[in-house]
Amino acid sequence: MTRPASPAVAKRHHGPGAFKLGAVRAGFSLGSRLAPARAVEHALRLFVTPFASSRTRAQRAQPDADMQRGELTIRDRRIATYTWGDPGRQPYALLVHGWSSFGLRYLPWVAPLRELGYAVVAFDQPGHGHSEGRTCTLPDFVDTAREVGRHYGDAALTVAHSLGGAAAVLAQGEAWHAQKLILIAPAADPVAATQRFSHLVRLGDHLRERLHERLQAMTGINIHDLQVHRHLPSLGQPGLIVHDMDDHDVPWAEGERYARHWRGGRLLTTQGLGHHRVLDAPEVVAASVAFLRGEVVGERVVSSPNLPFGDS
Repeated sequence: MTRPASPAVAKRHHGPGAFKLGAVRAGFSLGSRLAPARAVEHALRLFVTPFASSRTRAQRAQPDADMQRGELTIRDRRIATYTWGDPGRQPYALLVHGWSSFGLRYLPWVAPLRELGYAVVAFDQPGHGHSEGRTCTLPDFVDTAREVGRHYGDAALTVAHSLGGAAAVLAQGEAWHAQKLILIAPAADPVAATQRFSHLVRLGDHLRERLHERLQAMTGINIHDLQVHRHLPSLGQPGLIVHDMDDHDVPWAEGERYARHWRGGRLLTTQGLGHHRVLDAPEVVAASVAFLRGEVVGERVVSSPNLPFGDS
């Protein structure tokens, strides 16, 4: 329900929350046959534990002197916040990071958004960056984004990356909403994410439904109810979806799914940026600024009954 893992991701991160892929695959291949219950519990812990690099990279980030640090208590966990400007008096942009990332990952966005007149609010999800917690799920992402937003009031804009994109959409409602959304490489399907994760670590296919059941027991939410296409038709605000054709963590088809089911959404396709560089690539930031200035950016994708989920 959380991370859309890939071999590239597994090799890139090290620490308690990461894993050595070969040993993990061997363990799950054997455990799936000989100790399935234990294998599912191990998979669950791995799936909901952010990489330790989220914290180390957050510690190395060097924000400018205009940033103000703060914290909020959400679901009994301390959530680190970062603000530029006065979101109480100015229209503000809420920045929602992705899995195993951190709020200050958005530093390249701050100056362009401030030049457009936005105050800026970023935060670290539970178990990420400087926030409390050891584990995190997609419902945690949703709740935290919504509650941070509610603290500052309805947002003029939300920019979200990866799993944060799904969280930003699922957080929209009467309690809190954003007037515009920019989603960068957004994850759309936690069911597909568990499939990619299971294949990556070699958890037996026959155990994936048991993993879903354990996730539901943890969160109280059925994973199928978190598939974003079920919620996109109710979105009324305009949005820009940016997704790279060479994204090996969250397939481009998931970004297309947003555009197919979101009447106000437009899809901008890039190539050669992958899943991570697309977030702060200058051309992506520039296109986003153009979108915010009212220019037509990206393509309108029309849904087809033959492709209900936007997959191809």
